[in-house]
Amino acid sequence: MGVAKFIIRRVLFGVATLVIISVLVFLLTQLLGDPAKAILGREAQVKATLLGKRKELGLDRPAVNQYFGWLWDLVRGNPGKSYVNGVRIWSFMGERVTNSLFLVVLAAVVSIPLSLAIGAYSALRRDKTFDGVSSYSSLILAALPEFVIGTFLVLLLSVKVWHLFPAVSNVRGDTRPWNDLKGMVLPSLTLILVVLPYVVRATRASMIEVLESDYVEMARLKGISPRGVLWRHAMPNAIGPTFQVIALSLAYLFGGVVLVEKVFNYPGIGSALIEAIPAHNVPVVQFIAMFIAAVYVLCNLLADVGTILVTPRLRTKLS
Repeated sequence: MGVAKFIIRRVLFGVATLVIISVLVFLLTQLLGDPAKAILGREAQVKATLLGKRKELGLDRPAVNQYFGWLWDLVRGNPGKSYVNGVRIWSFMGERVTNSLFLVVLAAVVSIPLSLAIGAYSALRRDKTFDGVSSYSSLILAALPEFVIGTFLVLLLSVKVWHLFPAVSNVRGDTRPWNDLKGMVLPSLTLILVVLPYVVRATRASMIEVLESDYVEMARLKGISPRGVLWRHAMPNAIGPTFQVIALSLAYLFGGVVLVEKVFNYPGIGSALIEAIPAHNVPVVQFIAMFIAAVYVLCNLLADVGTILVTPRLRTKLS
């Protein structure tokens, strides 16, 4: 029952967080300027035309009414229409969301197991050559922004040194991400290298602590092989503390796609956001911002629940 109460509290906290974020997103998007003026251009100088456009977009209502109307529509799954072309957001953003999800899942499927393996082996080979190389490499990667890593990979694997993969994505129209796997290599590899160092370092630190525990020492004294000690006894107990880092890394992938998609001309939510901001397309900006925020909240919720479920000591405290 304690675990159930904990989950309910975390869900309610997540909902409250999203409500607060929605207020901030709504207020910040008001700073983009008057969308009616941006859409009309020179025609905005005619006051009657400007007022008519503002009424058409619902901008003539008080800000409080606009916020609650937008929030209610968002909760119902209707984020509104684009100010640029009047098309419902879901009609064209659904495909963009799918593209971004495919890219993030592809990067996560590779990066998380690889990070856990590297971090665990670094802890097992503590202060040895492999540990030193992985630690310094992780530190360097953590210091590099996404667009720097992406640009370097393009120069190395596409333009200057080797011509192995396309420099930009071919995902357009009927060509979906799973139909252009070769073109997905560089954007997904960029995201992998972005999140890899954080999970590796967290796994290494957690694994070192577990490897120095009494029950692991007892397993060694029983004659269990180093590999068995690592994967059967140490890893299950070390994975709990790294859940938070893994969740934040997965959530960060959705934030990282904004720049990565721009670098590789990939049609996802990141490129849509970059296009919507200068166009003052407020509903699209609001939708993407809330989508990324919801992913962050969901990942943190799953991490908290996962940590409880895999850690007997924490489950005992909640019971």
